[in-house]
Amino acid sequence: MQQIRTDAAPAAIGPYSQAVAEGQLLFTSGQLPIDPATGKLRNSDIASAARQVLSNLRAVLVAGGADLNTVVKTTVFLKDMRDFQAFNGVYAEYFQEPFPARSCVQVAALPKEALVEIEAVAARKE
Repeated sequence: MQQIRTDAAPAAIGPYSQAVAEGQLLFTSGQLPIDPATGKLRNSDIASAARQVLSNLRAVLVAGGADLNTVVKTTVFLKDMRDFQAFNGVYAEYFQEPFPARSCVQVAALPKEALVEIEAVAARKE
C-alpha cells in the first residue's frame, strides 16, 4: 500500500492518509471544504462548499496518479438533504458521463461543521 499526500489539498486532521493506492486503485479519504491555502472552511453555502470539496478531491486524485475522469465511485455526505439538488448542479460541473457510481446520504454532523464531505475510489492512470 502506498500513501498519497499533497499540499494542494488540506492535510489530514487525524490518524489517516489523504489517500492510499493499492495496485491500480486509489482510495481517497473524505474531503472537506477547507481551502488548503488558508486553512479556512469555505462553508457559506452548499455550492461554494461543494466546489472546494471537489477541488480538494481533484488535487488528491492527481497526486495519486488519477483524476476525476477515472473515478469509479464516490460517497457523498450531506449535512442537509435539502441541499441535494443544488449539490447535484455543482457535481455535474466536475463529472462527465459515464458518471461514477455514487451514494449520497444525510448525516447528523460532519467534521468542522462542514456542509458536505466526499470520498472516492478511482483507477490510477497507466
